[in-house]
Amino acid sequence: MSATTTRQTRKPTIAIVGTGFGGLAAAIELRRNGFDDLIIFERSDEVGGVWQANTYPGAACDVPSPYYSFSYEPNPQWPRRFSPQAAILDYLKDVATKYEVRPHIRFGTEIASAVFDDTTTRWTLRTTAGDTVEVDIVISAVGQLSRPSWPAIPGREAFRGESFHSAQWDHSVDLSGKRVVVVGTGASAVQFVPEIQSKVGKLTLVQRSAPYILPRLDTMYSALHQSIFRRLPLTQRAERATWWAVTESLLVAFLYSRPLSRAVQSVSRAHMRRQVRNPDLLRKVWPDYPVGCKRTLFSSNYLPALVQPNVEVVTDRITAITADAVVTADGTSHPADVIIYGTGFAASDFLAPMQITGSNARDLRSQWTDGAHAYLGISVPNFPNLFLMYGPNTNLGSGSVVSMHECQARYIRQAVQHIAATDSPIAVKPEAEAEFDAKTQAKMTNGVWSMCNSWYRAADGRVAANWPGTASEYRWRTAKFDPAAYERVPAVATLGVDDLDEPTVMSGR
Repeated sequence: MSATTTRQTRKPTIAIVGTGFGGLAAAIELRRNGFDDLIIFERSDEVGGVWQANTYPGAACDVPSPYYSFSYEPNPQWPRRFSPQAAILDYLKDVATKYEVRPHIRFGTEIASAVFDDTTTRWTLRTTAGDTVEVDIVISAVGQLSRPSWPAIPGREAFRGESFHSAQWDHSVDLSGKRVVVVGTGASAVQFVPEIQSKVGKLTLVQRSAPYILPRLDTMYSALHQSIFRRLPLTQRAERATWWAVTESLLVAFLYSRPLSRAVQSVSRAHMRRQVRNPDLLRKVWPDYPVGCKRTLFSSNYLPALVQPNVEVVTDRITAITADAVVTADGTSHPADVIIYGTGFAASDFLAPMQITGSNARDLRSQWTDGAHAYLGISVPNFPNLFLMYGPNTNLGSGSVVSMHECQARYIRQAVQHIAATDSPIAVKPEAEAEFDAKTQAKMTNGVWSMCNSWYRAADGRVAANWPGTASEYRWRTAKFDPAAYERVPAVATLGVDDLDEPTVMSGR
């Protein structure tokens, strides 16, 4: 019996790479709809993605937990409105167990490459250990924030003290009384700086650009709160809906409404002025770009940490690192025992370091030399039966990416149902993807995210990370799988001895 005939009698085999929110969302959606021939690869020894990897002091989500969770799996036991990393990781562990995803996971297994075979129309995945697995469908859920970004600073390797990235926090390093230089003032630094400030001897914060800060309306959920959430689930859903409305309003402000944007900026200004009375320091920490251009951060303890006498905020760029100091452009040498890099992630390097090879030996990185782009952030031309979770242009400037993951998981499930029903691999049509990308980038041309440098933008200025609309708009766009945007990918017939003088033919299925 041929491989093609065998495939007609069973559901497609599916590989998912990654077990963060995206990977679990895809796995749960598929299992709930009868697609349980799943192999899930996780390079770590536990589920959680960034919430398993990032353990720096103060690590937490800047989206309220009732919204930063699966809509179908509310958690009445959240300890706080803005829950810490450990609580989010516990939630993901519990979800993986409850929805019986764990038996499908191969922990400690990293995928090095995925190659599509035009003859069998199947994917071969190779692990870094050299093992191979063949499947019909591949879903990448490696995310945008999984690979730390290290700055290219001359002399970085020459530093003789301790140094590490915030995403790879070295808990064995005792910061007590040390001279610590923090490079970067993004979301991670805003959380860990207040946690370490009182422990270190001197903290030098080297800021490339300042973030807008809004008050963090955090609260501890008491046993009474949790009891009410458990007994009256509608109360937690009401809080979820409230925060959905708040974050959607912020997106509307950033994208569509200048008056609303000015109002958000005024709130931030008032909050920051209340916490920073020193005019010179306020000038340093006040952003010089439009609100929303970079992710607006929520914190009530970051700025109070900066006004402490053992903290210095430096705004000159770093020109070099020596054996025991960081040197800035003004010629000042800042002594350091420890350097902590809060420099974010290689967000625009999608799917890396995996090597992805599609039909006709098409290399994904070569296809993306002009920047990553995908239809709805999910499908890429020339790569049949490959789907992306949290792909290009699906991040949110405000809101919960978990809601985006749910949209993507539903859309991919519908695509899988179509593949199973027609027994044929599919790839998005190049013209459909090109039209989608052109419209997406057109919205960015004069949009707020094109007005400054941030991790939202690739090196060439292309905004490759963010969705140019609200989460509600994305939900509407992905609500129903559109077969007309895709084309069937028939198997390429192999050539026998008698066929050498014949043209290669395409065999339909």
